[in-house]
Amino acid sequence: MSIEIRSVSPDRKELKKYVKFGIDLYRGNDCYVPPLIFEEIETLMPSKNPAFDFCEAQSFMALRDGVPAGRITAIINRVVNERTGKREARFGFVDFVDDAEVVDALFRAAEEWSRQRGMTEMVGPMGFTDMDHEGMLIDGFDELGTMATIYNYPYYPVHMERMGYKPDVDWVEYRMTVPDSVPDKYLRIASLVERKYGFKTLHYTSRSRLKADYGRAIFDLINVAYNGLYGYSPLSDRQIDYYIDKYLGILRLDCISVVVDKDGKLVAFGISIPSFSRALQRSGGRLWPLGWYHLLKAIHGKNDVVDLMLVAVSPEYQNMGVNAMVFADLLPTYIKNGYKFAESNLELADNASVQLQWQYFERRQHRRRRAFRCDL
Repeated sequence: MSIEIRSVSPDRKELKKYVKFGIDLYRGNDCYVPPLIFEEIETLMPSKNPAFDFCEAQSFMALRDGVPAGRITAIINRVVNERTGKREARFGFVDFVDDAEVVDALFRAAEEWSRQRGMTEMVGPMGFTDMDHEGMLIDGFDELGTMATIYNYPYYPVHMERMGYKPDVDWVEYRMTVPDSVPDKYLRIASLVERKYGFKTLHYTSRSRLKADYGRAIFDLINVAYNGLYGYSPLSDRQIDYYIDKYLGILRLDCISVVVDKDGKLVAFGISIPSFSRALQRSGGRLWPLGWYHLLKAIHGKNDVVDLMLVAVSPEYQNMGVNAMVFADLLPTYIKNGYKFAESNLELADNASVQLQWQYFERRQHRRRRAFRCDL
């Protein structure tokens, strides 16, 4: 058996093969949710992704007897390394067949590339920043994934441990049942916080107005609220502009909660979106010819799952009940729209304060994922 490792050039044609391997590997798997192919390609292109202003990356593909058998991207985020004082490389966008020779060759390539650039550790799976997918699934392989998370086969973490990679951090995810009405406890806390601090919630019917009023403020608050989280890479001005243009145009405005103080300053927000999981499966990751139709149907048609994408509270008001204002505002919309379940997406397993906000919901922890680390 012959194993060949090829460096992937950052042009659209090469990257399309790289992305499609990750989709083809899960063909027929009912839990895997493919990314949009064009978005994944552009994430890996220095000419498109502003994270390359401070990141360096190289993608590799493994071929077994000439047939694609694995992929991996090695990433160096200079901003994070400067903040932590580490010489750390990341691996991400990783997929492989269940073959030790393929896996070993693939990781050796990523590790050697990183070592040549002075890195002493490797951690992953992680992306360029927290806006990319991170965390290898270690539990919940029979659960439908979300558009914001990685799905992988059960043999992935087995190979990580076999190669000597050690657990570094875990994330957990919850599936909540949307109640028939807003819990009284939430209503009482929300009312108390509103009166005490003079906060109010805003509702928008215009995307352009939301973008003009709070588009940048939302991402500035993300930078402040998420700053101390594991591996966080602050979003640059160019990244903020990029994500405003990329995401605000596709959101349902009634699934967004904006909380401001008496002077109109943003103090908290919650962004959720009807689940794209089944729509992305039907599209196969393509917008054309009918992928766009499935996505539009997921947003505006019947959908019983809503994904909680981003929730942030200004640090000075964290653990003071402001989250209750956000969800007391959003829950009536969820009920009206017929959403039966809400997906929390990733939360650090040791972040008790974040998980405490779900205490008034019927819920189950249904997925767990992990970042692995090794010395180079």
